[in-house]
Amino acid sequence: MASSSMSSSWTHKQNKIFERALAVYDKDTPDRWQNVAKAVGNKSAEEVKRHYDILVEDLMNIEQDLVPLPKYKTVDVRSKSRGISNYDLRLMKNLRI
Repeated sequence: MASSSMSSSWTHKQNKIFERALAVYDKDTPDRWQNVAKAVGNKSAEEVKRHYDILVEDLMNIEQDLVPLPKYKTVDVRSKSRGISNYDLRLMKNLRI
C-alpha cells in the first residue's frame, strides 16, 4: 500500500487535524496546501499535498478492491463474556440491515 512509503511520519492527532482541514479548505480554496499545513503544524505545504495524494491513492485502491479485507475473528453474539445482555440479544435478533 502506498502509505507505507511515506517519508515523514504523521501522528494520529496530525491525521485528524489534516482530515478536518481538508473539509475546511476544499479544492477551490486559494493556497489550500499552505492553509492545511498551517492547520496541521510542523508540516510543509509539499508534505501535506503528498499526504493527500497518498490518501487518494489508498482510497482508489480500496474502492477497486485491491486491498484485502482484514480477517476478523468470529464472535458468538450470544456470548455473555462480551457483556451482551438478553435485552441486547433481543434487539439484535430483530435488527434488519
